[in-house]
Amino acid sequence: MTPLLKIDGLKKTFGGNEAVRDVSFEVNPGECVVLAGDNGAGKSTVIKMVSGVYQPTDGKVYKNGTLLTGKSPEAVRSAGIETIYQDLALADNLDPGLNLYLGREVTRRVFGIPFLDRKKMREDAVEVMRNLGIVVPDPAAPVRDMSGGQRQAIAIARAIHWQAEIVIMDEPTAALGVPEQREVMALIERLKSKGVGIILISHNLPDIFAAADRIIVLARGMVAGERRPTETNDEEIVRMMMGATL
Repeated sequence: MTPLLKIDGLKKTFGGNEAVRDVSFEVNPGECVVLAGDNGAGKSTVIKMVSGVYQPTDGKVYKNGTLLTGKSPEAVRSAGIETIYQDLALADNLDPGLNLYLGREVTRRVFGIPFLDRKKMREDAVEVMRNLGIVVPDPAAPVRDMSGGQRQAIAIARAIHWQAEIVIMDEPTAALGVPEQREVMALIERLKSKGVGIILISHNLPDIFAAADRIIVLARGMVAGERRPTETNDEEIVRMMMGATL
């Protein structure tokens, strides 16, 4: 079976510094692959190569067998890969609907003059979030008034609304409380049930074991090991994360 996403021998150098070397893995539909590693392990560099922000020095990225390497971030998004970074890229002063359509706003014409169709965008946001099991008490409220878990949910809903087949999530539970962390983990399970492939970036062990179908451990820009959660434990993952720096 052709994997949803195939990462083949990625390498990235910045001047004389080799940030990532020979990183390969696959993601299948409905699977969550966790990229685990300490700070500086190369996780962010890998996802930026997948999302088109960086072009690899060597190696290739394929989606459903089609080469993505060399394409712009916009083309990668159009191919069905959405990346949710830690800052979420939400406009705090806007409501969920406007954030859902940020940069792709819906307009309607009144006497030939275009106006933002806020009503439609809010209705769409409510529907997308309802399908993900998310309830936002006031869809007209700015996202700055919402909890961290609700904000993360809005970013995920935006990715799903634009037909993402693969969602890359960068430390999605960072700075969240325990109840909100559980909400995000539940959202990940719902995405998987819809056949969405997920790459989760994390160095948080509870998150890793709660979400992962497979764990790819990076250390010093290289794959230090690959495990299924049922085949390993915290101690082994930590050893692999730290082993290349001992």
